Amino acid sequence: NRIPVAKGWEEAFERRWLNRKWSLVTLPGFLGTEVLRPMKGDVYVVQTHWRSMKDFERWTKSAAFGEAHADPPPREAFAGPNALEIHEVFASKRAAGRRHPRAKSRP
Repeated sequence: NRIPVAKGWEEAFERRWLNRKWSLVTLPGFLGTEVLRPMKGDVYVVQTHWRSMKDFERWTKSAAFGEAHADPPPREAFAGPNALEIHEVFASKRAAGRRHPRAKSRP
């Protein structure tokens, strides 16, 4: 998901993500998720990783999906419509013994 957040709403947007229930973590096929803060611009990126497309589709029909999308922020919190993009990994490489750095909080 690419989510353009309106100026002045960044802190509230991030707080909602940090405080959410994350009920999808218990679902079959869920591998992980990241919410990426823009270094330039206003578009946040939410990446959710699933074992298969079928697992993702099952999540979109689950109570956990409804719960995750209940009580959305007001329209003025967004600089435009969000855009759902679905991708499949076809190549991947990580440095030996390296892990993703911990998320850093906003200064």
